[in-house]
Amino acid sequence: MKHFKYLMIYIIALTIIFSCKDNKKIEDGENETNDTENIKVKTPEITIQKLDDSPTYADAELIMNNPSNTTMASGGEVDFNFTINNYTLGAQTESVNAKHLANSGKGQHIHFILNNEPYSAHYTGEFKKDIPEGVHHLVAFLSRSYHESVKNDNSVVVKKFEVGDSPENTLGLDLNAPTLIYSRPKGTYVGKDTENLLLDFFVLNTTLSGTGNKVKATVNGKEFMITEWAPHYLKNLPIGEVTVQLELVDAQGKLIEGPFNKVTRTVTLKPE
Repeated sequence: MKHFKYLMIYIIALTIIFSCKDNKKIEDGENETNDTENIKVKTPEITIQKLDDSPTYADAELIMNNPSNTTMASGGEVDFNFTINNYTLGAQTESVNAKHLANSGKGQHIHFILNNEPYSAHYTGEFKKDIPEGVHHLVAFLSRSYHESVKNDNSVVVKKFEVGDSPENTLGLDLNAPTLIYSRPKGTYVGKDTENLLLDFFVLNTTLSGTGNKVKATVNGKEFMITEWAPHYLKNLPIGEVTVQLELVDAQGKLIEGPFNKVTRTVTLKPE
């Protein structure tokens, strides 16, 4: 009985000690539930990677036939007519990239960009566009079905339009100066298309290199330096709004003067 009495005293003492410890954890906010709630999931960093495995279309050619006169008396609807050689509008680009990037079901097309505004896509060589009075700068180039530009000397048309009576060149663009033209990403991406976003642009009158001019891409505040004129893709982007800024910079990272050489766009990513 004496041993049993001592055993009961020992058990009661242990119970009091552990009870006090548990109460202290609760008071200090250190209970098991709070520990679980305080675990933070690390968000993957946004990354950029060069896009490979696209057909080159080195001999593809885009020619603007109409309008033949880039000086127009008044603004309004204009008939555009392009000849396309060694390239098929409306065809699906045969590349594995068509499966991993947002891809147009309508196939290959022309990116028509006026004054470096968001492009309109055209799947035939004939279409109409409204051109208001003023001085405007057109850059049009061939695009693969997943919106990657065809990059050669003949795949692009660059024109200056003067519309109206004594139009004012408010942009002040020098068509012979180094110029950056924004293309992708653009618009809204849903579901699987949010996994890889094409980042693509056109450069005029310059080359890119590690020791020369470059394109600085800033995506949701994270900076990347692109030293080669090549398509890239972005990964680990968050659902919601994504801000993309492209800048054409010199060897020292300083912005090269020009009305189109710094552009910011916002795209939207949505779940399925």
